[in-house]
Amino acid sequence: MVGCIVNKDSELERHIAIPSAAYLTTKDGWADFTSRLFVILVRGSAIAGLLLLFWIALTVWSQAQPALKKYGGKFIFDQVWKVDDLEFGAAPYVYGTIVSASLALVIAVPIGIAVAILTSEQKLLPDRLTNGLAFVVELIAAIPSVIIGLWGIYVMIPAIQPIQIWLNAKLGKIPFFSTEPGGPSMFAAAMILAIMILPTVAAISRDILTTVPPELSSASMSLGANRWETILKVKLPVASAGIIGAVMLGLGRALGETMAVTMVIGNSDQISISWLDPAYTIPALLANQFAEATESLHVGALMYLSLILFALTLGVNFMALLLVRLVKK
Repeated sequence: MVGCIVNKDSELERHIAIPSAAYLTTKDGWADFTSRLFVILVRGSAIAGLLLLFWIALTVWSQAQPALKKYGGKFIFDQVWKVDDLEFGAAPYVYGTIVSASLALVIAVPIGIAVAILTSEQKLLPDRLTNGLAFVVELIAAIPSVIIGLWGIYVMIPAIQPIQIWLNAKLGKIPFFSTEPGGPSMFAAAMILAIMILPTVAAISRDILTTVPPELSSASMSLGANRWETILKVKLPVASAGIIGAVMLGLGRALGETMAVTMVIGNSDQISISWLDPAYTIPALLANQFAEATESLHVGALMYLSLILFALTLGVNFMALLLVRLVKK
């Protein structure tokens, strides 16, 4: 009897088209061709991206040879930039680029993370207010930088001038606020950069926070933690790797921003420890002088600055990768 049942089942299997693992993983047919083509395209795109990166680096390196041969490593530390005398040094521009971007992070990161928390937490704010806040913050990213620069000249600088005067009056003994403000300054550039990188930090941090499993929050609150303890001690640590990536991406944007910074930083090639003094950045100098550069040494010095900026941005990305891996561990 058992043998009959087995035979009937075998006969039934022969007449019913049941997809098998061998059929689903077959190496023949159109599905396999498209799969292989997709893999080839993805690998080709990755290799093309690396080749483009090396091509850009090689082009900048070759164009910077006149300055590299004449100045070598001391170019980074020299402070003289005289086009008429063909004397060039990068120190004021490297200093202005790093300091303005760092100050922008100090301003933008707390605000960006706060916006991410407010827009990702349910029932923390009314839905209309949450959606409106997220929309307004992300809309900033769509505004052209030259428009933000014009807004900075006519609106932001007059608005923060009383703040700069107050900082000098109350905290003037601190070297960072030791000079009288005159309008365009390192502080103004940091403010404009903070506004520009805020959407990046807030939007990516919000997306990361929304991917945190809700079970973690439920477990934390079931153990007696309130909402803010859960956010600060559970959700933010879990999402910290992604948030660090967002911050580093914002730092890369701040290092390379050109027009808006050029219009509000004052474009002074003197190094001053005071944030209330005018300063200069590498992108701003490139925008102002590259079109007028005719001497090979002048062009080489500008390309040398481009190489330094290229190295800074690559260093930021590499540091972000290391931090994310460290936090994950």
